[in-house]
Amino acid sequence: MQPLVVTLLLAADAQQRFDELRARHFPADRLVVGAHVTLFHAVPGEHEDAVRADLGTAAARPPFDVEVSGLRSLGRGVAYDLRSDDVTGLRADLARRWAPWLTRQDAQWRHPHVTVQNKVAPETARALHDDLAAGFEPYPVRAEGLGLWRYVGGPWDPVARYAFGPEA
Repeated sequence: MQPLVVTLLLAADAQQRFDELRARHFPADRLVVGAHVTLFHAVPGEHEDAVRADLGTAAARPPFDVEVSGLRSLGRGVAYDLRSDDVTGLRADLARRWAPWLTRQDAQWRHPHVTVQNKVAPETARALHDDLAAGFEPYPVRAEGLGLWRYVGGPWDPVARYAFGPEA
């Protein structure tokens, strides 16, 4: 079975801004998914039922703000760092539940970010980092839910959305 990807869903205005930056600065031949905040890169697809149940439970909470805290150089790209104890705690809870299934990349996850450029020449990445960092000030964006996707060899197929809010 194809692996599952879990993302944090942002408010439409923030998503649009990050999508526009990604479309402008990501190599067109590598742009197969929009901007995203990946919480888990490859949860084994055979655990989909448990993942769906756990995401439904995790989403039974109010939406919250996440701070866009700065820019990070990826060497051959640029990402916006995000800071939120809510995201870190939510992800840690899911990671504990899914620990036996996690890849090394998912087990070693550090903190949330949105990659707006990758796989470019280092000097191109440095120039964008410097441009975006000039005058940057941290600002909040709203986290509105969790997304579940199926990785299909590059692109992702949407599986489900779990909006934050009180349990129905």
